[in-house]
Amino acid sequence: MAERLVFDYRTAALADADRGLCDYAVRLTLRPGDVGPTDVEGLGRHGFGDEAISHAVQVVAYFNYINRVADALGVDAESWMEPSREEWDRRRGRDYL
Repeated sequence: MAERLVFDYRTAALADADRGLCDYAVRLTLRPGDVGPTDVEGLGRHGFGDEAISHAVQVVAYFNYINRVADALGVDAESWMEPSREEWDRRRGRDYL
């Protein structure tokens, strides 16, 4: 299950609310300019309240920010981090864009 979540959450057996949250996180990550009230309303229909939605947005935005800073500065991943970037790209594919 954990590997499915890491490489492609869409293949994991998730509750509808969890899948909706993951879909939102991907959309916010890859197409932030396209995210709007309809997306937030979708999270509300899954049972997320304003505070939970705010927390989700902040967590997703923070991780996007810090990863972009690390990438821009050429920070290498820690040696203990698995898998390598190449393996990640190979296993995850590029079908989100």
